[in-house]
Amino acid sequence: MSTIRFRIFLISILVIFGYGSVSAQVDTTVKMVVTDTLAKPTDTIPPVLIDTALRIINLTPYITLHVDSSINYKLDINRDSARYFWYLRNAPVGLKINKDDGRLSFKAEKSYFMSGRLKYDQEYKVFLGVQNLGNPQERVDTFITLLFYNTEIILSKLKPGVSANLTMDEGDTLSIPIQCERGSFPIDEIITLVDASIKGYDPVKKCDDIFNWAIPYDFVKETDREKSKTISVMFVGSDKFHNRDTAVIKVTIRDAVNYPFRKNEHARVVKEIERYILQLKFTFKELDKKVRRTKTSRSTFDISSGVAALSGTVLSTSTATSDKNLGKIMPSVGVAIVPVKEAAAPNKTYESNAASQVRASIKRLEYSVSENSLVGERDAEVLTKLAKLRSDLKQVQTQLIDVPMVDTGGLSEEELNEYFNNPKVNRKYKLSAK
Repeated sequence: MSTIRFRIFLISILVIFGYGSVSAQVDTTVKMVVTDTLAKPTDTIPPVLIDTALRIINLTPYITLHVDSSINYKLDINRDSARYFWYLRNAPVGLKINKDDGRLSFKAEKSYFMSGRLKYDQEYKVFLGVQNLGNPQERVDTFITLLFYNTEIILSKLKPGVSANLTMDEGDTLSIPIQCERGSFPIDEIITLVDASIKGYDPVKKCDDIFNWAIPYDFVKETDREKSKTISVMFVGSDKFHNRDTAVIKVTIRDAVNYPFRKNEHARVVKEIERYILQLKFTFKELDKKVRRTKTSRSTFDISSGVAALSGTVLSTSTATSDKNLGKIMPSVGVAIVPVKEAAAPNKTYESNAASQVRASIKRLEYSVSENSLVGERDAEVLTKLAKLRSDLKQVQTQLIDVPMVDTGGLSEEELNEYFNNPKVNRKYKLSAK
């Protein structure tokens, strides 16, 4: 026992003294760790970022809707929606948004498309936004695209701007505007067909074009029944899927007066009459000159005969015998002058009558030209007036067939008119009541 106790005592003493050395060693180790210069390892987990920008978190940028369908879609933001309001710009008819909670609603009723307020296959760009009620700078502006489609095919139709049956006259211009009633697919091409051989028309190739054709005056032939001719103008429109629609216009064309041609013909006849009148006026001048020269000569003989007779009467009352004898001879001299007058200057009865007839014909033709002049560009009586002018000209030419026509002799129209309208000449050929 004593041995065991001694050993325990000895071990205790060693432990006590050994503890101090261990403690010293530990303190030294700790000091070495504290003074170590190695850098501490850094943390590899990234910091959490805070979302500060206002965003619409469930926006669908492209929406397609079928006709008679509806949409009810709530838009959300990364904020408390109670502090924001929603709005739309450039929205199609029927599209709405709840300003408080951003609920987008739409009912695509078919009546919108039937009335033309909405159209198929057309993209509608709708601008929408959300605004902070307290901070005007905090807002979002964006847009969505809305497209409507329809599985029911509605054919596009042609709509002519005139009735299906037309009546036109030669010389008129046929104008047919072609419009299109759009269906599911627009008309891309229009073909113009005519069942008659016509030229110079403007065909219709697309919607809103106008078919123009100036109808010629010789279109209706003499052999055509009832002096009219009927043609059909067909317009065939087709879309990209070759769906077709046809519009037919029947045009009845009646024979009509060729006013431009008849007007030129009327001017030509008037010019011919005026030239003939100038020839008649110069002929009248020559005939009147002969009549006037003969009248002057006969007047000279008559004055000489009268002077001789008067001288004989005066001398017969003289007291001188020689004067009395001369007075008896002088009347015989006056009587002898009469046959000389008839032989030297016979009466120009033919020339006088011809001059009167020519003058009357000139007056008649001038009146006919004035009475049958055209009124406007399209005188309805142009054919009647033209026939009257030709008839009067022919009658005058027939009546004056024995009167030799002469040229104007180099005199101008003004000179001939001055002579013809001279008051002395008018007085000579003026009819007087007896």
